[in-house]
Amino acid sequence: MESPQADVCSLDNYLSQPDHTMDARIATARKILGKTTIILGHHYQRDEVIRFADYTGDSYKLSKVAAQTDAKYLIFCGVHFMAESADVLGKGGQQVILPDLNAGCSMADMAEIGQVEDCWEQLERAGVAADVMPLTYMNSSAAIKAFCGERGGLVCTSSNAPGAFTWAFDRKEKILFLPDQHLGRNTAYAMGIGLDEMVVWDPWVIGGGVSPAKLKAAKVILWKGHCSVHQRFLPQHVDQVRANYPGIQVIVHPECRWEVCQKADATGSTEKLIEVIERAPEGAMFAVGTEIHLVNRMAKLFEGRKKIITLDDSGCLCTTMYRISPQHLAWALENLVEGNVVNRIKVDDDVKHWARVALDRMLEITV
Repeated sequence: MESPQADVCSLDNYLSQPDHTMDARIATARKILGKTTIILGHHYQRDEVIRFADYTGDSYKLSKVAAQTDAKYLIFCGVHFMAESADVLGKGGQQVILPDLNAGCSMADMAEIGQVEDCWEQLERAGVAADVMPLTYMNSSAAIKAFCGERGGLVCTSSNAPGAFTWAFDRKEKILFLPDQHLGRNTAYAMGIGLDEMVVWDPWVIGGGVSPAKLKAAKVILWKGHCSVHQRFLPQHVDQVRANYPGIQVIVHPECRWEVCQKADATGSTEKLIEVIERAPEGAMFAVGTEIHLVNRMAKLFEGRKKIITLDDSGCLCTTMYRISPQHLAWALENLVEGNVVNRIKVDDDVKHWARVALDRMLEITV
């Protein structure tokens, strides 16, 4: 839940100003706040914001930072579920701020706690729940993370999903994976689990659209959710970019469709994609299937040395990540200077306990 906004100056007054006018104000506020405050920036943030971050990374890397920092205030330039996780992992007395409360995640919204609880009840009726380990992707609410933690499961990111699946199969025969069907399918398939051993649970259909017999036969139950950005990449995009740029390497995020990942040269988290590009020799060419801000940032960084393009340039912008602007960041920082905490993200204590259990288990898994 969020605390009431007690801003010393209306946010509207900030939003009416050009981006570049915030630079000096942000720098001044950060200097005043010093080590009491750190800014965490996800790779998908726009350049105008990410350049102010003390730490940048994917959700896994930033979760580790949140668990280790002693800063009193954590300003999370990302989306809501990330700020929730930072609050869960943070130390007593720390406060997490999300500069824009509208920065959410459509994938996380595709799994509501009531729907997941109903799914579990139906798995119990089918006689399979005792054999199922619930796992949730980081892109989920704290309530979903707590649900998994209370039932012996954990959280994973795209970085450590293979380790999480191995961990789960060491303990149970089946996995219920929330909420991204593509990450779940790609991870399981890479481990040698056939597509015929996976089923998709649709929360909007009676019984999930899966018969009890199929639930008993399945090794992986995939929640019907997806990333609105990564699902836009299609197999024909891979074919087209190879035709246009002979010798190009196609690397994609595992939130992409299975058919796209199968055609790619490599798949990996945002951190892994960056690593592949960094390690490549001069003159290498890459078509990258992930959010456009990261792709453009890498293209600028390696301009003249390596060619980096997006796999498809239509619709690969994360609109919720884009919501956070320099104006939002300046507003949050200057309020802190005045002693006001705005847009605080605070997870209820009853949810926080089991969400912390699930996240701690995640941090123990080797990537």
